[in-house]
Amino acid sequence: MPGAEKQNILPGAYSTDSYLPLLVGKRVAVLTNHTALVEEEHLIDLLLRHKISVVKIFGPEHGFRGDGDDGAAIANAIDSKTGIPAISLWGDHYKPTPEELSDADILVFDIQDVGCRFFTYTSSLQWFMEAAAENNKPLIILDRPNPNGFYIDGPLLEKEFNSHLGQNPVPIVYGMTIGEYALMLAGEQWLRSEEKNIDLTVIPCKNYTHDSLYKLPVRPSPNLPDMTSVYLYPSTCFFEGTACSIGRGTDKAFRVFGHPSFPPDLYSFTPIPMKGATDPKFNGQTCYGYQVAESKEEALIQTDKKIRLHWLIKAYGLYRDKENFFDGYLGNDNHFDLLAGNRSLREAITEGQTEEEMRASWQEGIEAFKRIRNKYLLYPDFKES
Repeated sequence: MPGAEKQNILPGAYSTDSYLPLLVGKRVAVLTNHTALVEEEHLIDLLLRHKISVVKIFGPEHGFRGDGDDGAAIANAIDSKTGIPAISLWGDHYKPTPEELSDADILVFDIQDVGCRFFTYTSSLQWFMEAAAENNKPLIILDRPNPNGFYIDGPLLEKEFNSHLGQNPVPIVYGMTIGEYALMLAGEQWLRSEEKNIDLTVIPCKNYTHDSLYKLPVRPSPNLPDMTSVYLYPSTCFFEGTACSIGRGTDKAFRVFGHPSFPPDLYSFTPIPMKGATDPKFNGQTCYGYQVAESKEEALIQTDKKIRLHWLIKAYGLYRDKENFFDGYLGNDNHFDLLAGNRSLREAITEGQTEEEMRASWQEGIEAFKRIRNKYLLYPDFKES
């Protein structure tokens, strides 16, 4: 179990003396969303209050305001509060164009990650870094703590499964902050731009270690409502690529899973439209299944610094139409394989392998990744259990 919650941890955006002088007199473009808070103030408002010229805002999946549905395209707009152009980097447009960056002298990135490979903000980071390198723009990353930064687990991504759900040979849970991850992208030359050199500055967090628990002050996306969901997400997100509901359209997304055909004496929930899930799977239908954990403390005990697969194995056993258990999602017929980063996890489940056998298959890859990761750590590492 990692250390107790330490809320004296301060994200990089709090260290204004370290980055505001780098922005004075510059035209600034920022990739950010609703999570970029400094106490109760958003980064954009802070920059404007300090007379920094913010010429453009870019938003990732779910949009700059963070309320879009999972995977939904977000339209470009003029931000109603600031009057600054807000450009969506999602849907069919992931990377800023030279034209969109032509009026910027320097770029800033500030988004709260959850430390899971298929949570798409690290992909947004990579595209933004590639644009910075290609257009010779300095980039400042305001680092934020990783709420799942206290362990490493899961299979490494295989090259043929590169997608917006993962672009590099890293485990599902990689135990790095967004700033450390950026240093790794640059240092390992994983950026796909022809120009590999990037003028990169990371403003680190204060008082953070990888053995800390960090409670997020705001939900990182619409369907991760609390720390219970955040801790379970690396294990339960696999259900996105199955016939089951993962609880979108309820207040327990990523904490429950189920299907209308499962035994009716199991835990039940009924998805309905809500903000961030306007058309949930099995809308209005009662699903039967399991509530994985009721509290963040229980979630930490249930996962125990590991990705857990026994819930997935249980659901596969309950589902009658085995050939159609692995279902498409958001237009990807192989969504489960994109989440896993390989085809072998799906095959292992259908072959009836145990969780221990599946876990053993990815340990060699984890050890190789750790050797890479260690080169880019900015904070004291967690203690191996």
